[in-house]
Amino acid sequence: MEATMDRLTTSEAAIAAGVSIPQIHRMIDEKILPEDFYTTALARTFRTDACLLIAFYFQTADLLTAGARLKTIRDAMAHCTTWSQWEDCTVVDHSVTIHFSELWKAVDGRLRRLAQARQMVVEDPEILSGTPVIKGTRVPLYDVAAAVDLGTPIERILKTYPSLKQEQVELASLYAKAVPQRGRPKRASLRGAHSIVVKKRIRTSL
Repeated sequence: MEATMDRLTTSEAAIAAGVSIPQIHRMIDEKILPEDFYTTALARTFRTDACLLIAFYFQTADLLTAGARLKTIRDAMAHCTTWSQWEDCTVVDHSVTIHFSELWKAVDGRLRRLAQARQMVVEDPEILSGTPVIKGTRVPLYDVAAAVDLGTPIERILKTYPSLKQEQVELASLYAKAVPQRGRPKRASLRGAHSIVVKKRIRTSL
């Protein structure tokens, strides 16, 4: 996944992490995220593994203090340096054990869907003057995404665009959220609620 999704924009990172765009910006503005995980040159972009840390930070807000979350991130980074290592990453700190596996699966799944959406889009000057279309068709991607946003039933969309399949429609909607059309306000990112396994060991005295 790291090679497929090299760098993510703020909108893409929000979708992958399952948080809002303002929360993504908070990670930089409040210096929550280690600087190695993002760049602010020209535009703010993020490493793919940053999405896992962002998701962890916000999804455990009700379980751990900000200080504990930051310490967990630092401890995890000490021995989890590749995307595959994060899948089995576990941090033990006194009476708390944190497993990243379920969160990793959720973020990895969203990253893969984003990669699929990217690969599905074609911008060719010879096709509708470069308008983004769904690969293998002349169907404008943002028109399909707009129909989804309006709540149009999938059956109706597929009837309007018979060359499309349901997955293409879903990916078109995802891509439009990750790459908002110029001139239009950015739409809210997807949210995902996936559990973080936090186990507390209760000590008793004899």
